[in-house]
Amino acid sequence: MPALIEVEFKGNRKQFFDYAGEDALPLRSAVIVEVDRGEDLGRVHSVGELAAKRCEGCAHGCGDTQTPNKRILRLATADEAGKAASLPAQDEDARRRAMERVKANGLVMKLTDAEWQWDRKKLTFYFTAERRVDFRVLVRDLAALFRTRIELKQIGVRDEAKRLDGIGRCGRRYCSSSWLPDLRPVNLQVAKDQRLSLNPSQISGACGRLMCCLRYEHDFYVASRKRFPKEGRVLVTSLGEEKVISNDIFGDRVTLRGLDGEARVVPLADLKREIEDGASGAGAATGVAVLEETDHDVPYQDSSVDDIIPEENEGVISTVELSAFLQAAAPGSVNAEGDTSPESESERPVRRRGRRGGRRGRSGGDGAPDA
Repeated sequence: MPALIEVEFKGNRKQFFDYAGEDALPLRSAVIVEVDRGEDLGRVHSVGELAAKRCEGCAHGCGDTQTPNKRILRLATADEAGKAASLPAQDEDARRRAMERVKANGLVMKLTDAEWQWDRKKLTFYFTAERRVDFRVLVRDLAALFRTRIELKQIGVRDEAKRLDGIGRCGRRYCSSSWLPDLRPVNLQVAKDQRLSLNPSQISGACGRLMCCLRYEHDFYVASRKRFPKEGRVLVTSLGEEKVISNDIFGDRVTLRGLDGEARVVPLADLKREIEDGASGAGAATGVAVLEETDHDVPYQDSSVDDIIPEENEGVISTVELSAFLQAAAPGSVNAEGDTSPESESERPVRRRGRRGGRRGRSGGDGAPDA
């Protein structure tokens, strides 16, 4: 059975090949492989189970058949490896000469890299452009200039960073160039889910797009936030209604803010117990007790209430007695004998206070002017 080998070429370009030789190929060894219209030189990147696993999950994998179309011909000799070592200088010279032809044709494109095939039977140019480019005339000029088969490939800015390689802000080599098998798209929602800064200069990589590493922990954040209540939601706890301000998924803590405006931090396990206590009605009794203690401290601002309650009884009257006073003093109320007391013109009606009070002058409301 032929072995599956992953071979790496210039610009971190990788491809899978079959190897039918008897001798095992060591990693990073130079090999001559079969390509379209000739031969090329690359280095072994992975073998065995690792190569088979990468073949299934990589974008440059073998597909459904799991069988590469090309094969490894042989190990490269020292002379063949020395010939390949001189190709990078020739690639840069070809790129500079091609850039002159691009300017001469007035094309809006950026030639990122050039790559000679090992047998010099094909020259590939990689470029980036914001829109579609008609380079048919350019291909004819380059074919006449280099006397070989010319191929132009348009790539994105992420692929450009992968080919050129470099050091990221973390101090390590680019993930796309070193180990990342596939460049998956990264959108702004990934940064929002992790509560990161949305400043482009802080979450963008060298390519100008969002950093690839933003996806590494995204699944963890999504799974962890399912255990927490949604921010902005109002919960009924043992202290009453409280609003969720923020969640600390690493410390398992939730920040709540009550109706009085005070914030507190509660562990997630304790919050679940408080929600159960609030649902069972324990919080209601606590709220009544607090209300009865603070009733005498609240000044009454309504003049109609001040007229009903004698001054000597202020601060002593209870909530139940207050309701009885208001019901007895309301116009048209029923007294103890069951008679309805007529409304006197000299008595001022008790005005409703709040957002729905004071509907004078509005159509359909109390005190509306007669037509």
